Amino acid sequence: MHFLIAVVISYLIGSVPVGFIVSRLKGVDIRQYGSGNIGTTNVWRSLGPVPGLLTFLGDTAKGAVSVFIGLKAGGQGIELLCGIAAILGHSWPVYLRFKGGKIIATGLGVLAALSCKTALLAVLVWLVTVGVSRYISLGSILAALSVPCWMYLFQLERMYFLFGILTAFFAVIKHRSNIVRLFSGKEFKIGNNNKKDE
Repeated sequence: MHFLIAVVISYLIGSVPVGFIVSRLKGVDIRQYGSGNIGTTNVWRSLGPVPGLLTFLGDTAKGAVSVFIGLKAGGQGIELLCGIAAILGHSWPVYLRFKGGKIIATGLGVLAALSCKTALLAVLVWLVTVGVSRYISLGSILAALSVPCWMYLFQLERMYFLFGILTAFFAVIKHRSNIVRLFSGKEFKIGNNNKKDE
C-alpha cells in the first residue's frame, strides 16, 4: 500500500508545471508563446535564460525527488515506478488538463538519481549532438535513446535497462512532431529566428 501512495505522490510532483508557474510569475502564460510547450526550451526562448534555467532546475528536481520518495517507500523497483510516475506527470499533468512537457529534464532528474554516470553520458550525447547539428530536439532524442545503451554497457540490473527502453520510447513519442519537422527540414535550429518547438 505504501508503494502505491509513493507512486501517486510522485505523479503529482511530476505534474507540477514549473515552466507554467515561472511564466505566470512574469505575468505571462507560456502556453501562448513560441511553441506553446511548458518545457525548458520554450521558456528559455520566449522569456530568457533565467526563467529557462529555473524551469530546467525545477523539472529536473521533480524527477530526482520522486526517485528518493520511491527509495524511502522501500522495496526493489519502487524507485523506478516513482520515476516513471514523475515522468508521466510531467508529460501529462493533471493540473493542466494533461498537456505537459517532453520528459527530457524530468527524465534527466530521474536518471541522475538512479545512475549518475549514465546521466552524465546522456548529457554528453546531448551536448555533442546539439553542438554539431544545432538541433535541440535531435540532441534530446539521441540522448534518450542512448540511455538503455549505457545501462546495458554498465551491466545495470535488467529492470533498469527496461526502464531505459521505456523512457526512450516516451521521449520519441513526445518528440514525434519534431521528428517530422527534422525530416522535412522545418525544425528549429539554434541560431535561426523561427519559433518551432524543441
